[in-house]
Amino acid sequence: MAIAGKNAGEVDTSISFPDWSEALAAAGFEPERECSLRLAVKAFLKYCREQRAAASVAVIRGYFASLPPERVNVARTALEWFYRVGRTRPQGQSYAASPPAARDDLGIQPWERELIRAIRRKGFLWRTESTYRQWASKFAGFLKPRTPYHADDGDVSEFLSHLAVTQRASPATQRQALNALVFLLQEGLRRQVGDLDFRRARARRRIPTVLTRGECQALFKELTGTNRLMAELMYGAGLRLMELLRLRIHHLDFERRQLKVHAGKGDKDRITLLPDSLCPALEAHLERLRGLYRTDRTEERAGVWLPEGLARKFPRAGEDWEWQWVFPSRELSLDPSSGLQRRHHVLDGTFQNAIRAAARAAGIDKRVTPHVLRHSFATHLLENGTDIRTVQDLLGHESLETTQIYTHVMIKPGLGVRSPLDAG
Repeated sequence: MAIAGKNAGEVDTSISFPDWSEALAAAGFEPERECSLRLAVKAFLKYCREQRAAASVAVIRGYFASLPPERVNVARTALEWFYRVGRTRPQGQSYAASPPAARDDLGIQPWERELIRAIRRKGFLWRTESTYRQWASKFAGFLKPRTPYHADDGDVSEFLSHLAVTQRASPATQRQALNALVFLLQEGLRRQVGDLDFRRARARRRIPTVLTRGECQALFKELTGTNRLMAELMYGAGLRLMELLRLRIHHLDFERRQLKVHAGKGDKDRITLLPDSLCPALEAHLERLRGLYRTDRTEERAGVWLPEGLARKFPRAGEDWEWQWVFPSRELSLDPSSGLQRRHHVLDGTFQNAIRAAARAAGIDKRVTPHVLRHSFATHLLENGTDIRTVQDLLGHESLETTQIYTHVMIKPGLGVRSPLDAG
C-alpha cells in the first residue's frame, strides 16, 4: 500500500494538489466511481481544514483512524489516487487544503501577503483569516489571467452575481464573500470600493429540522461522557455550536443558573439558561478538568488562546483557571496565530461526528446535526407556552421574524387546528 510504505521524511511532506478535481474528472473513472472518489477527497480536505493541517501522509493516516470502518475502503482508494497523482503535479496553491494560517505563513502571491498583513493588523480570528483567504483565492481564480491588483468594482459585482446566479449561493454566503473582497481591496490593496451593483442571492425559506422530546432523550442515551454533556447543554441552553465550544469557565454562573454567551453571532453577548438538571454533572466535569489544568501549569505550557486586545492587556490571563475552556481538547495543538503549542477547545468536526453517529444508533430518521438541538430548544419552549420574545432573547436573534420560523414546526400549530381526516 503506497501510503503505508512511506519513509519518515515523506510522511510529513505536504501534498499540494490544487487542480485535483479537474485531474479526477480526466482520470477516466466510471461516473458512479468518480462521484464516490470525489466525495471522499472532499471529506478529507474538510478534515484537513478542521485539523488546521496541510494534506500529508501523516494527516491521511490520522484521517483513516478517525473514520468508521465502513468508510475506510473508499477513503483509502480515493486518497491513494490523490497522493499518487498529486505528488507528480507541479507545486501550486490550493485554497481547498491550504496550509494552516500560522505566524510564519505569510502567503505566496504578493496580493495574498498584503491581505494577510491587513488581517493580522486588525487582530482577526484565525477562522476569519482562513475564510477571507479562501474567498480571495476563489476571486483570483475567477479573474484569471488577471490578478486582484487589476480588479475593479465591476469584477467584484460580477463575481458576487456569479455566486447568486450560477452557484445559487445563500444570502449569508454572498455577504461573507462581499465582506472578504471589500476587505481585500480596501484594507489589503488600499483601493477604494464604490457602490456595487450585483444580483442579490435569493433567500430560500427552510423549515428547520426539530427532534421530539423522545428523540432528544434517545439521542442523549447513545452518547457518553463529555459528548453527552455537551449535547445536553447545547439543547438545554439553546446554544450555537461554536458558542458551546468557546465556553470558558467564567461563563457559567451556577448560583444564578445562567450561562453567558460571549461574542456570539454578530459579536453580541447574551444571557441564556443554565439547566438545573445539568449543574451537578457540569460541576463534576469542571472538577475533573482541574487535574488537566494543574498538569498544564506544572509543565509550564502556554495558556489558552485569548482575544487579541485582552492578550495584550493581560498577557498571562490565559493561564488563569477562569479563562480555561469548558470543553478542552485532550491534545495540544499549534496556535496558528502565534505558533505556540497550547490547549484548544474540542474541534467542531469531532463533536459533529459524535452527534451523527448517535442519531444513527438511536434510529432517528432525520438529518441530525448539532444545530438541530438548538432548533429543538426553541420549538419546545414555544410549545410549552414561553413568550416568543423571551425565546428570541434566549436565542440571540436580532429579528423576531427569525424566531417565528419555529412556530411552523410546533406540534399542533395554529391553536390546535386538526386535519379534517382526524376531525371525523
